[in-house]
Amino acid sequence: MLKGLDPLLGPDLLATLRGMGHGDEIAIVDGNYPGVEHARRLIRLDGHGLVPVLNAVLSVLPIDDFVPEAIFRSTVGPDRDRLDPVHNEILDCCSRHEPQRSVTPLVGSAFYDRVRAAHAIIQTSEPRLYANVILRKGVIYP
Repeated sequence: MLKGLDPLLGPDLLATLRGMGHGDEIAIVDGNYPGVEHARRLIRLDGHGLVPVLNAVLSVLPIDDFVPEAIFRSTVGPDRDRLDPVHNEILDCCSRHEPQRSVTPLVGSAFYDRVRAAHAIIQTSEPRLYANVILRKGVIYP
């Protein structure tokens, strides 16, 4: 246990976040996502929903501000504008931590391709469909 850290941030996840460099991406995915098949590094957080995990990660991970888009979410089919309740929760969580950043919807294969290229995947037990997010790591300024 450590002071000031969300207990969802276990040793494997903290080491992964710390080991990521500027521009590396990490995906946080729901329980239905094919994490084993798509991950270069897979961190399982069984028993936890996506939004609490997203909140914990955003509490320590700087988001890239060198690029216009650094937070991405999956979409419901080809409709980029449709927001399921979980998407609204994702947007709310991201806006609390990164109020100047928008969340970019990625459709189908564009989302899957980006996850496959990610530094790591955090697999949650989130039961809701399309509850998937990608975060691009930024820098800590001196």
